[in-house]
Amino acid sequence: MPSHKIGMWMYQNSGGDRIQQKMIDKLRQRDILTVPELNLRDAVAKNGNVICKNQIMEELDLFFTYNAGEQTQYQTYLYEMVDNFIPTINSFSAFSLSEDKFKTAHLLRRHDINTADYMLCHRDDVNDLKEILRQWGGKIVYKPTDGWGGMGLVKIENEAALDMLLPFLNQTDIRYFYVERFIQYDNTDFRIDIVDGEFVSCYGRKAPKDNWKTNITSGGSVILREANDEVVSIAKKAAKICGLDIAGVDLIYDQEKEEYVVLEVNGIPAFATPQQEEMGLNFNDRKIDLIVNLIDRKIKEKGN
Repeated sequence: MPSHKIGMWMYQNSGGDRIQQKMIDKLRQRDILTVPELNLRDAVAKNGNVICKNQIMEELDLFFTYNAGEQTQYQTYLYEMVDNFIPTINSFSAFSLSEDKFKTAHLLRRHDINTADYMLCHRDDVNDLKEILRQWGGKIVYKPTDGWGGMGLVKIENEAALDMLLPFLNQTDIRYFYVERFIQYDNTDFRIDIVDGEFVSCYGRKAPKDNWKTNITSGGSVILREANDEVVSIAKKAAKICGLDIAGVDLIYDQEKEEYVVLEVNGIPAFATPQQEEMGLNFNDRKIDLIVNLIDRKIKEKGN
């Protein structure tokens, strides 16, 4: 019988199924059994146990959850509970922080890491919004605090555009506005992957013509690019501050302030797809090895 048993919920598309199998095989070599496909969406909680597909989650040595696209409120609700009793990767507190753009930016700025200038205000504070629009040169970006993939981002370039947007937002149940100063940059970014404090990889994304968003879901494309010591150092520090075992740190270069700026810290950065591997992104095996080492270490720490 294996000495340890962990649960896993890993995305399956874009080569995720192959990544999962490699991870399972490497964990088995370390005498660690993996129970895959433990989507807490399918779990029930009763009488002191969270049970998913006949597995009592609290009896596992660790839970590795790595699926951004299929999260539900119910799944994350139980994720928080499971995190109270067994190690999780990432921890729920770190995961939930990385899901909130304002909380992430605020924490990073308190630790002297450059982010886009930002403001969070109550939905009724329209005058403050208009004042910050003037202060930032007439260009701001409205962002949902919990969005991803560029969804919901709106660039506002004058007061008239803000006036047109506000009635639409007021029809929603939004409680506050989060905006950032629009940064003049070359329409490319850096994605730095970090696992357990170690640099894994660097690649970039490029916005499509006549657009400013680099996100793949917004039409951006992946590009090869080399990391430099500065962006790697910033990414490592950002991941540590956010408490993330695994992080994808997105940076751009602010051409006006002449400095690198962290735009986002992602708690579930994707592996390279088969198509991206063909174009030269070859970090998957290193990332798998570092994650396996991380799981092994956390299980041993739990036993001590």
